[in-house]
Amino acid sequence: MTAPITALIAEDEPLLAAALAAELRRLWPQLQLLPIAANGPQALERALAEQPDLCFLDIRMPGLDGLEVAQALVEDWPESGPALPLMVFVTAYDRYALQAFEAQAVDYLLKPVEPARLDACLTRLRQRLAEREPPRSGSAPDAAALAPLLQLLQQHAAAPRLEVIQAQIGSTLHLVPVDEVLYFEAADKYVRAVTAQRELLLRSALRELLPQLDPQRFWPVHRSTVVQARAIATAGRDEAGRLWLTLHGRPERLAVSRLHAGRFKGM
Repeated sequence: MTAPITALIAEDEPLLAAALAAELRRLWPQLQLLPIAANGPQALERALAEQPDLCFLDIRMPGLDGLEVAQALVEDWPESGPALPLMVFVTAYDRYALQAFEAQAVDYLLKPVEPARLDACLTRLRQRLAEREPPRSGSAPDAAALAPLLQLLQQHAAAPRLEVIQAQIGSTLHLVPVDEVLYFEAADKYVRAVTAQRELLLRSALRELLPQLDPQRFWPVHRSTVVQARAIATAGRDEAGRLWLTLHGRPERLAVSRLHAGRFKGM
């Protein structure tokens, strides 16, 4: 007997979540809906635990937004598990930003969701599910499509380029040129800015800092790490096949997630 197709809705507005669930039941009665996730961390936890075939992710959610949930799923999805869920982003973005979605192998729904648009989306999802090949060991299906999507949306929302970072240490405010930072790393509600000589804590979230960094100079290599490209000394794999970076002037190694491994195709 064929297993039912399962779907997870992640939406923090209960009325919108209920309306989407009702339309999905009407248009695709055989679709099995999982309990609705009310925020980003809950969506990530349930998706990893339940491994649904489809995820409908709200772009703006507390904790983690829809794109961050998608990125985390690509990075944390078990290599021995089924194929990564097909992801549909539910968004209020303007038409220009939607070009990013249309250019990639993902789909989107514009709020408020129209039944005809949802029906067309479901038709495409059924076709893609039917055409899917079993995942290869160590592969991350759809990761190649998600990476340029994240980059396009980052560029669209880009803030003025950051030239100097400010960090408070005691009663002293330290100003450090951003060129001196070898990498940024998320640390709870802060960001660690690591230079060759010292580490500074910034009162910011990495997702707020990233649009202010030049994407040609600072490369995301993990959802919690952004590295200055010219600071990278080597990229190599360990015995388990995981990709790691070493930096000029620092002893630690930095992990590269599957989502961002394409930057290092020679490895």
